[in-house]
Amino acid sequence: MRVTTAGESHGPGLVAIVDGVPAGLRLTAEDINRQLERRQGGYGRGGRMRIEHDEVEIRSGVRFAETIGSPIALLIANRDWDNWRETMAVGGEPAGEPIHVPRPGHADFAGALKFGRRDLRDILERASARETAARVAAGAVARRLMAELGVEIWSRVISIGGVPAAEDGRPWQVLRDAADSSDVGCADATAAARMKAAIDAAREAGDSVGGVFEVTAEGVPPGLGSYERWDTRLDGKIAQAMMSIPAIKGVEIGLGFRAAAARGSQVHDAFVPGEGPTGVTRPTNRAGGIEGGITNGQPVIARAAMKPIPTLTRPLESVDLASGKPQPAHAERSDVCAVPAARIVGEAMLALVLADAVTDKFGHDSVGEIRRNLAAYLDSLRPEAKG
Repeated sequence: MRVTTAGESHGPGLVAIVDGVPAGLRLTAEDINRQLERRQGGYGRGGRMRIEHDEVEIRSGVRFAETIGSPIALLIANRDWDNWRETMAVGGEPAGEPIHVPRPGHADFAGALKFGRRDLRDILERASARETAARVAAGAVARRLMAELGVEIWSRVISIGGVPAAEDGRPWQVLRDAADSSDVGCADATAAARMKAAIDAAREAGDSVGGVFEVTAEGVPPGLGSYERWDTRLDGKIAQAMMSIPAIKGVEIGLGFRAAAARGSQVHDAFVPGEGPTGVTRPTNRAGGIEGGITNGQPVIARAAMKPIPTLTRPLESVDLASGKPQPAHAERSDVCAVPAARIVGEAMLALVLADAVTDKFGHDSVGEIRRNLAAYLDSLRPEAKG
């Protein structure tokens, strides 16, 4: 399953092309709009979210609410486009003031050097996290496929602005519902209140805050991914997908960096006899559901660390690239904290990676084919099937 996105932050809209989606998958615009709405929420979002109300238009690949096996084209219109028609016009003469002062921590400077552009708007329009709306739309398609196979993907915020959520042993369904009912995406109500206070303090100071979110996929079958080549390891693919989200600077699978400070006996997951397709179970899941680059039948768990957003209302010092003189960094309309929204993007990226792995192993022509192949594979893992 391959995804291509196109579009600029203040252009006419965003486009996603999703290729490799099997035929026979029930899919409606509402399935996608539900995820787009979740991405737009969250405490700490900026004024752009009061303008946009993202809704998708499915332009191809679906007939009578069912995929037909051809590429799916998704369009999300930008409502703010009416205010940017001259500045972002495809033809005509340049309009609006060019931007020459890069923001520390953004793609502005490095992108200008790479592409040889003098007006930094040519960089920031595509590098903007607005692009992730198209990814969430594409991820909603993958999410529908995974749901058909009994896989549910959910997320929660672990920390914001240095405020951590408490360790929580409640069932995952309870944690999911608590996170989804929180405007910071945190299942710990006490920590959520402190996170909101940290966001408010940053806003008052003209600053921004980052944090960490965790994405989990429940019900993932074993056998996805491979150690055959370095680029087929599923944990590597998940890490790359998460790191591709704007402002993400670190990714963990399972214990992640915490495993480096512990002994092997405190890190690895013992086997004990149990029920299920393999006849064994694990009391712990420190590996995050992946061993040797392959899913082992336990929930897949990934965490991502998001840096504070680089656009500040009290900007850092910078340099005007046209004059060479010092000047405060350019300021665009932006969020104070986007961690609650980033967790929804993380869900979409995990769904896309898992859907790609599922179709790679079990086929991609039709949902029926995938179901049959998956059922036969799981039956073959049972101890009695091995004689």
